[in-house]
Amino acid sequence: MQQFWFFIYNIIVIPVFGALLQVASLFNKKIRRGLNGRKGLFERLEQDVKKLTASRRLWFHSSSMGEFEQAKPIIAALRKQYDDLDIIVSFFSPSGYEHSKNYKLATLITYIPFDKASYARRFLDLIQPTAAIMVRYDVWPNHVWELQRRNVPTFIANATLRKNSKRHSIFFRNFHHYLYDTLTAILTVSRQDAEALQRFHLTHPEIHVIGETRYDQVWQRSEEARTKHLIPAAMLRRKKVFVVGSSWEEDEEVLLPAFRRIAQHDSNALMILVPHEPTLETLDNLERALEYKLRSIRFSDLNDYTDENVVLVDSIGILTSLYQYAHVAYVGGSFKQGIHNVLEPAVYGLPVLYGPKHRNSQEAIELAHRGGGFVVQNQDECYTHLRRLFNDKKARVRAGNESLALVKENIGATERFIEYLAKVL
Repeated sequence: MQQFWFFIYNIIVIPVFGALLQVASLFNKKIRRGLNGRKGLFERLEQDVKKLTASRRLWFHSSSMGEFEQAKPIIAALRKQYDDLDIIVSFFSPSGYEHSKNYKLATLITYIPFDKASYARRFLDLIQPTAAIMVRYDVWPNHVWELQRRNVPTFIANATLRKNSKRHSIFFRNFHHYLYDTLTAILTVSRQDAEALQRFHLTHPEIHVIGETRYDQVWQRSEEARTKHLIPAAMLRRKKVFVVGSSWEEDEEVLLPAFRRIAQHDSNALMILVPHEPTLETLDNLERALEYKLRSIRFSDLNDYTDENVVLVDSIGILTSLYQYAHVAYVGGSFKQGIHNVLEPAVYGLPVLYGPKHRNSQEAIELAHRGGGFVVQNQDECYTHLRRLFNDKKARVRAGNESLALVKENIGATERFIEYLAKVL
């Protein structure tokens, strides 16, 4: 039956997928960047693999930057534990590759080639991994089947699957059975994820609950962030700080009117706004939107700060450090397509606000259940929650303690993953 799915996938799915990508690239800059970034991929790899000199090679694959954050604590722990080890990191999306291509703990960083069988064979011929680790869900069939053919141990780290996933539908269930059954082990975030995967009636891979390595990552990053001093202490004196992380236009349409009302009542209210994509166009549009009853300054101009209401962050890579200055945080994406990482503010013991599109995050669901997170549906709800948390210190501290407790209770997944990987190494 696996041969049947191999035929269907390679004769029908891959050609259709490739054609759709070519068409979509005409209208989507991100897809176009991904296609252009793969030009000459194998020629570059033939040169880059010369860096691989260790006897053991681990290949980590992530879809994008968010998934790679979950791999980082594993890679850091491996670097401390093993000397004779090369780390190969691949990405599907251009955002992941472009933001991570200077990551120092990896020996080689590359795009994964598109999932043609011939590309998968050539890719693995070049990198020759001792073991492969797919992060969360980005499992490409031809690459996985080729790893099985070569008897390369293959793991999924931080595996997650909803019980109502379309992968359980009648047509897709059998395909995913033969896909996942090629793996060595599937290490899940929660018991519910393990139960959802067991519905595929897998016979080969071990399925174990080890937790979410993102908790380890945000804990480590918060400790590093506390050593950074990005904003002068004098500027924050007596301020009530609202840090907005990774916002999209849909988030800002809710947040800005709510914060205007807050600022009218409280001159000490300060918003630090970090747009998801701080392009010049985005920053210019935000400044125009903020002109109405709010005064803003860009982060790069903070030396000229004169008590503006909003700091508009025009730098990348500093959001995690900025959360340390907050009294309350908001995590973006939750009015657009899906929420970003709520653990980044939670690790600082903060109440966290977010919108209705947060079901893609188990952490956001759990945070709301515990009372550390607050779901807002509109401008009025955002205003109400923010004003209460600004003015009621006991409520703010109580919610923040719940956020921090969630993180502390779940630290340790990295160590548990390393235990399984040690059997291979």
